[in-house]
Amino acid sequence: MDGEIVSASVIYQSSFVYELAMLALYRKNYGVRYQAIADLIPPKASVLELCCGPAVLYFRYLREKGIDYKGLDLNPGFVRRLTMRGVKGAVWDLRSEEPLPGADYVVMQASLYHFLPEASTIIDRMLKAAGRQVIIAEPVRNLATAKAPLIRYLARLLSDPGAGPQANRFTEESLDALAGRYGHRLRQSFLSAGGREKICVFESTGEQ
Repeated sequence: MDGEIVSASVIYQSSFVYELAMLALYRKNYGVRYQAIADLIPPKASVLELCCGPAVLYFRYLREKGIDYKGLDLNPGFVRRLTMRGVKGAVWDLRSEEPLPGADYVVMQASLYHFLPEASTIIDRMLKAAGRQVIIAEPVRNLATAKAPLIRYLARLLSDPGAGPQANRFTEESLDALAGRYGHRLRQSFLSAGGREKICVFESTGEQ
């Protein structure tokens, strides 16, 4: 789905700057956050990653497993660089109701908060697109909820991918409450990346 990016923050205007920001945020756990997801995906599976950014998950952790990968992102620059490297990608605004492409595994990293307070609608669509599982990794410790007002302001400003700044963030309790709505479809949830992120794994609805 083609679209225009709306004044994204500086982090989202460069793959290099984006990775520097993630390295600064996660430090020694930078690789851990990707490896934890890659370990959940078997070789030769198909993967759809939403809000894929520079597709670090694929290039560094999934490519050698023979994964059939496609990345969707609101940012045309990220998608352009993806396709220039011979990887499937598309500019996609997840706020639209267009059905997602199908894949064995549908993944989202650190982006579900952009869809608060209606994040469940995104999970529902991911479940319909997934042939096997949905994997969501979401920060539950955030600078945007820091006590210092200036830090909160800057964190929220810098986390705008082009759809407008998002003030809301998940806590571990609020993410658990959302995931718990899916009952038996929630197969596992665990903290990763030094306790900064929580990974939730859901079984597909089988409606792909």
